[in-house]
Amino acid sequence: MTTFHEALRLILDRALPLPPVRVPLAQALGLVAAEDILALEPVPPFTNSAMDGFAVRAVDCAGPVRLPVLGEIPAGRASAPALESAAAYRIMTGAPMPTGADTVVPVEEAKAGEGWVELNVPVRPGAHVRLAGEDIPAGGLVVPAGRVLRPAEIGVLAAIGQDQVPVRPRLKVAVITTGNELVDAGERPGPGQIRDANIHSLAAQVRAAGAVPVCFPRVPDRREAVAEALGHALAGAEVVLTNGGISVGDFDYIKAVLEEMGAEQVFWRVAQKPGGPLGLWRLRGRLVFGIPGNPVAAMLMVEEFVRPALRKMMGFSNLHRPERTGILAAPWRRHSADGKLILLRVRTRARGQDLLAELTGPQGSGLLSSMMAADALALIPPDTLAIPAGGEVLLHLIDQPEDH
Repeated sequence: MTTFHEALRLILDRALPLPPVRVPLAQALGLVAAEDILALEPVPPFTNSAMDGFAVRAVDCAGPVRLPVLGEIPAGRASAPALESAAAYRIMTGAPMPTGADTVVPVEEAKAGEGWVELNVPVRPGAHVRLAGEDIPAGGLVVPAGRVLRPAEIGVLAAIGQDQVPVRPRLKVAVITTGNELVDAGERPGPGQIRDANIHSLAAQVRAAGAVPVCFPRVPDRREAVAEALGHALAGAEVVLTNGGISVGDFDYIKAVLEEMGAEQVFWRVAQKPGGPLGLWRLRGRLVFGIPGNPVAAMLMVEEFVRPALRKMMGFSNLHRPERTGILAAPWRRHSADGKLILLRVRTRARGQDLLAELTGPQGSGLLSSMMAADALALIPPDTLAIPAGGEVLLHLIDQPEDH
């Protein structure tokens, strides 16, 4: 079987970034810049006042002084007049500085009357003045390629006049669940039926990764129904996640149908627990993931394998959750020497300089509630048979962003 790390490498080798597109600035939040973005003009575009106050020459204000006020310069004025020596202009925040003035004295630091202003303390040259280009010079690099566009980047792009932004687009990810036993969340299950939790948890994981889930109606365990659903999914999304029907049971048709459709198998089955039946195929230029149907296994496979692939395809440079070395709160022992990497659901808490990891409870792959309590996964190497209390484990911090 393919190892955990080999599977991840094979996936990421094939997860190629989508071609760039240009989107309106209002739609760019959370996307990744596809190219370097330069400022075509300086920010601010002209030297202006940072405060409501009085524009003066610092040399005229070395000590207590009364200066004539020659007029007022409001924000939005196209240009400002020249300032004579030993005089001042009343000026508003954002208004252009008059030629000759180099300092603004805030209103609260001055005493003003009709046509005059009195300054009783020395002023600092250049105080409360925003110079043209002091924030962003013309021609300067504003956003490098690969940068995630956060609210601050959106604001800066607006300031330099970028109303259309070159980005890697959001992926459309088809999510297909299979199984005769499944009913919708709002239905009452009949005999032998269960509610389809996976379609909701997997779609939420796709959305949390920044992609767009495209959810398909549940597919019954019939070969022709599986083929039809896959055909529609391949036509409407860049990545396909199938859930269930991927193992070796009599009604597991995903693998067989993909092969009939001409899919290239990259791997099938991984030496891990849970999630052993994980598979990856390429078909019509799309990646098709075969995700096992057990709820915990499904979520863990999306977390560890699908999420990094989606992020790479959307241009993110940080693909993996933060890793920490933690210590187990209680001893752990493997049931058998099966040569598989084991993923344990744990909750963590600080204990001095250590990060203590406690199991969230029983680790069965059908116990979906255990995922709610987990903020990390402990990865147990295939050759580790037991870990004592206080023993070290590698943790993937699944509640923290990749760039934390």
